[in-house]
This record gives sequence, C-alpha cells and structure tokens, in this order.
Amino acid sequence: MSCTLQFPKAPSHLLNALHEVIPQCELLAQQLPETTISLWLIPPIFPTDRLDDEVIRRIWNDTPYWIFCWASGLAMAQWLLAEPHHVKDKVVLDFGAGSGVVAIAAKLAGAKRVICCDIDPVSLDACRENAMLNDVELEYLDDLYKAEQVDVLLAADVLYVLAQTRSDSYPFFSVPVRLNLS
Repeated sequence: MSCTLQFPKAPSHLLNALHEVIPQCELLAQQLPETTISLWLIPPIFPTDRLDDEVIRRIWNDTPYWIFCWASGLAMAQWLLAEPHHVKDKVVLDFGAGSGVVAIAAKLAGAKRVICCDIDPVSLDACRENAMLNDVELEYLDDLYKAEQVDVLLAADVLYVLAQTRSDSYPFFSVPVRLNLS
C-alpha cells in the first residue's frame, strides 16, 4: 500500500510576481505553527548565499512582504484563534494585510466580515489565494481612507517602513493622521 500526498500547485500569477524579484524561488503551501492556517510562502530554508547583487537590490527595494509570515502576524493570528471573542460577530479590517494571515485568523475566529487592506496589489492577490487555500471569504481594499466603519482594526508589522527617502535626502514619514473607529 502506498500513500501519495497531493499538494496544491502554487498560483502562477503569484509565482510570476515573486520571480520578478527573486528568480527561481518557489512558493509552497505551508501550515503555520499552532494553527490550522496554511499560506503560500517561500521555503523556510532559502539559500540566500546564492543571491547576486541585483537580486538583493530588488529584494531591498521591492520587498514582496506577502512571501513571509512575519512573527507578529503569526502571533496575532494565534492570539485571535485562542481568544476569538475579540472579533466574533464583528467587522474587522486587517491593515497592511500582506499574506492575509491575520485576516484569515479573524475570519476563522468568527468575525462577521473581514477586510484585507494593503496598498500592494500583489499582496491583495496573495490574500485572495491564501483565503481560498483556507476556504474563507474575505473582502479586499487598497486604500484605508475608502474603508467603511469597522468594529476592530488589526495591524501587525506595519511600522517598519515609515521613512522613505525623498530626492532631497530628508526622511519622509507617511502615517494616517486620523482614523475614526467610533
């Protein structure tokens, strides 16, 4: 008797977007620790010693944040699954959704509606694919200022790219000045 495991094939549009930054890298459906959530991510052990200067430059300048499950996103997802009363029957917005891990966890925890919000269209595509992988229904938004009123705003790992360099070499900070959650 033999056992063959069937793994889904990585979505071609996500692979193409990944290959624009990191050629010959693959995406694998990976289950996250201490959750039932799976995401399309790069392999956990990736040979960074084989990256040339141009690829490293592209990674720094055009980081595809959705190819990783960042530690704070995983921690928030685990917390939501362990403490579902924070989102149960509520409208939730996941700001800077990336791979969608927090949004997926909120939906699995019983949120009435969950909106993935990210300025990167490929991140929103990754959220869609990861939602399908986990059989959950999410909504998608590319501009926080277009959001309707929500009950819960979640944000994990969104403040590490505050400063952008302008042509005059002074840092430029882009932070929403107000958000009405009442």
